[in-house]
Amino acid sequence: MKRFLLLAAVVFGVWMCARPAPAGYWSGRPGTEPLQTTGSFPAAWTREGFTYQPLARFAVKAVVLSRERYRNDPGAKLAPVDLALGWGAMSDAAVINALHISQDHRWYNYSWTGNPPIDPSEIGRSSANMHMIPASPAVRAALLEVKRHELVELSGYLVEIRRADGWHWRSSTSREDTGGGACEVVWVEALTHRPL
Repeated sequence: MKRFLLLAAVVFGVWMCARPAPAGYWSGRPGTEPLQTTGSFPAAWTREGFTYQPLARFAVKAVVLSRERYRNDPGAKLAPVDLALGWGAMSDAAVINALHISQDHRWYNYSWTGNPPIDPSEIGRSSANMHMIPASPAVRAALLEVKRHELVELSGYLVEIRRADGWHWRSSTSREDTGGGACEVVWVEALTHRPL
């Protein structure tokens, strides 16, 4: 009986990971290009042994392509949630529905069957995986409530994080990059989300 239950749990887990995401049915492109400025911003600050150096002010209105909760990886204490966000063409339900989108180990992955719904370079320019660092308990609670295919609006800073032992985590400051180092590390000061 124990073996049967174990097998059933494994089969269910595989099915949960492999099943396609629910389709989106909204119209238009509700996500807008991120706003990033490098004017005056505060000096570095420290929290719980980590120093945060702001690199740019940052705000985005985007569709949640995928959401991944982290509890045990090295960054989980800082960023309990990663959001893969899409704006412009990547906030269009028809485009999103034609892609296979997932997250794993702090990576955001997308693929397609047959021809891509838009130019692959546009996918990279119009979406990103973002490591979300809540600035307050209220923002943390809001982040934990965010769901796939919701529209989020958030603001804060792109940051570089350092620890005394030399460990660091630096945000990308470009929407043109992909692959390792292309994720945004976002100190989130304000966030709202709603279904589409």
